Amino acid sequence: MIDLGPHAVFIIWAYLGVATGVAGLIGWTLYDARATAKKLASLEARRR
Repeated sequence: MIDLGPHAVFIIWAYLGVATGVAGLIGWTLYDARATAKKLASLEARRR
């Protein structure tokens, strides 16, 4: 493994924080897309 020096703990936590943030954004986007699809489906059903 690469020697990260005295700042290894900070670097690892920074990468974990970024990974958590990206995973959260992906999850939020998927949740919102499903909610939007449900709203669109109900509007389409109401229109007919």
